[in-house]
Amino acid sequence: MARARKVELDCEAPFAVAAAQVVEIRSEEVFEQASGVLDLDDVERVHDMRVATRRLRAALEIFEPVFPRKRHRKALKRVKALADALGERRDLDVEIERLEDLAGNVADEDRDALASLVGELRAGQLQANEALAPFVSAKRLKKLRRRLARLVEEVET
Repeated sequence: MARARKVELDCEAPFAVAAAQVVEIRSEEVFEQASGVLDLDDVERVHDMRVATRRLRAALEIFEPVFPRKRHRKALKRVKALADALGERRDLDVEIERLEDLAGNVADEDRDALASLVGELRAGQLQANEALAPFVSAKRLKKLRRRLARLVEEVET
């Protein structure tokens, strides 16, 4: 799992400067996790990007007062939409993993039913992945990166 970067803040710096720095770092963590996020063979990539997105969202919410209202609202809306799409996919990844772990402990007569359920979840996983794809396209991520960069640039220090 990807680790969050440790942010060293200057305790003498204004709150707005700290806000900008934290949001900038949390934003970069999201984009660092985007590579391979649609790979169904490596579900940890979705997990890592989801965690990074949740951290960014929290930072945006905590530091809301220092950002221009309209830009902040739009950026937060985009980050929430990305987080929701990642969450839809991740939930299915977790369910499949748990059921596959359970398969060795299931009675023989229940294995077919379990395999059928996993098959249904895999179909849902594919659909969630297709729904996630537009959110993690290079074009959309580039737009989100620019939006977040402008938000940070406009912080009044």
